[in-house]
Amino acid sequence: MKSNRHLVFLTTIGAVAALSLSACAAPSGDGSVGEPDEFNLTFIQGLAGEEFYITMQCGVEAEANKLGVNVNTQGAAKWDSTLQKPLVDSVVASKPDAILIAPNDVTAMRAPLQAAADAGIKVILVDTTVEDPSFATAEISSDNTGGGLAGFDAIKELNPDGGKVLIIGTDPGVSTTDARIAGFEEAVKADDSFEYLGVQWSRNDPAEAAKLVNAALAKDPDIVGIFAININAAEGSATGVRQAGKEGSVNVVSFDAGAAQVQALRDGIIQALVAQQPALIGSEGVAAAVSALKGESVEKKTQTGFQVLTLDNIDTTGQDYIYKSSC
Repeated sequence: MKSNRHLVFLTTIGAVAALSLSACAAPSGDGSVGEPDEFNLTFIQGLAGEEFYITMQCGVEAEANKLGVNVNTQGAAKWDSTLQKPLVDSVVASKPDAILIAPNDVTAMRAPLQAAADAGIKVILVDTTVEDPSFATAEISSDNTGGGLAGFDAIKELNPDGGKVLIIGTDPGVSTTDARIAGFEEAVKADDSFEYLGVQWSRNDPAEAAKLVNAALAKDPDIVGIFAININAAEGSATGVRQAGKEGSVNVVSFDAGAAQVQALRDGIIQALVAQQPALIGSEGVAAAVSALKGESVEKKTQTGFQVLTLDNIDTTGQDYIYKSSC
């Protein structure tokens, strides 16, 4: 097995960097500004029960408690805009002061969220975004393009001689994963020592991701690296590598740091994790919503950092980046 004990990565850590000038947000509803304990927020997760969004919920609830506002969390059981849209419509009908949401699709979710904004509800996009998000009060997400670049850097450190590499994606049309793919592709296409085999779409299903990895390794048994784009792609990629008996010869680098991924890292199936800060995204989302509802200025777009986790730091500084299964 190739060791990752001496990997060195350039990462973006901790601080939230503002990407644009502040935009003044007007008070909601009838134009009056209420007190924080009168504000009702709804957080709509991208996928209910997933550790990334559970961790984000923890950040949302902690900040809501700190600021003295009410928050209700909802989410569909599948990553599917046809399930998320009626959920949004129902939430809009309940007339919360603000909605924090991770949209499932850049195109399909724009109209229902525009309708929410038109109804006087502050819309905060957390994690993912939509096409032309001009209606949104704020957007808060990870540096996903930078994370894709870091994913390639990790694979390159593990395979200095190059070789064939593959991405296991989820579905096209998701802003965050599209950006990760773009970052990875930019780097791999600039390096002649690597042969890029493209993206395989797993539909955000670990079982499908495992099948894709098995098929890819049967076709190209000399693949040296796989970049798994999120929690479910990582879980399936690890399973596929294990089933193919390729532990140690195929290096898997994945986005996110759920419990199964951390265990796969410890077991040597995954070699590095690009861990986000979902709790920070959630807390920043609540803070932005409350500021907007109070008539204060709000940063239109911000990015949070990430950390690359390996066996070298998973039990030390990396502990703070492991996702939660409950708050």
